[in-house]
Amino acid sequence: MFENFDLMADALLKGMWTTVWVTLASYTIALVIGVVLVVMHVSPALPARWAANAYTQLFRNVPLLAVLIIMFFGLPQIGIKAENWVWALLGLGMYTGAFVGETMRSGINSIPLGQAEAARSIGLTFSQSLGTVIMPQAIRAVIPPLGSLLIALVKNSALVLAIGVAELTARARRLIEDPESKFDLWGVIIGVTVSYLLIALVLSYLVRLAEKRAAFVR
Repeated sequence: MFENFDLMADALLKGMWTTVWVTLASYTIALVIGVVLVVMHVSPALPARWAANAYTQLFRNVPLLAVLIIMFFGLPQIGIKAENWVWALLGLGMYTGAFVGETMRSGINSIPLGQAEAARSIGLTFSQSLGTVIMPQAIRAVIPPLGSLLIALVKNSALVLAIGVAELTARARRLIEDPESKFDLWGVIIGVTVSYLLIALVLSYLVRLAEKRAAFVR
């Protein structure tokens, strides 16, 4: 099972690194999109609310694999070209951003209405009350579900193998399918499983630390 262990471990470690940076970079994009969406959702401007709702409904109801394939194969047909890792980050980020936005909106809805009324009563504008009163409380309230989205994104990142990004699952597949490979099937499977488990456990631990810190601040 552990024949050529060093070569297998090297390939899986490279795949882990790719999975980690793809996950963190696309999650950063998702957070930015999520914040923009939630601001649009609660905006007094009706067109902004319509646009945010349309975006959310689109990406929540289209499979992630379809999003990646459309971006990687479809957009170059109309002259929009980029590296495959760029499409991976944008696809994962835009897809997850819709869920981040809904999660943050649930956090805002959990804030008592009196908070917003108090902010208006002291003369704060909509943007000021949202940025200094509502959003900080909402973000602290939704750290656990945001953490769950991060863990889910780790698993969703495996789909970028479909557009040629050599993340963990893609490298494991190469090891298994190589006709000249002497790697044991179960050795690769166990290695991939342990790798994903380690990534998820580390990120879960960091999320719990963030949750405890937020609870202490509150």
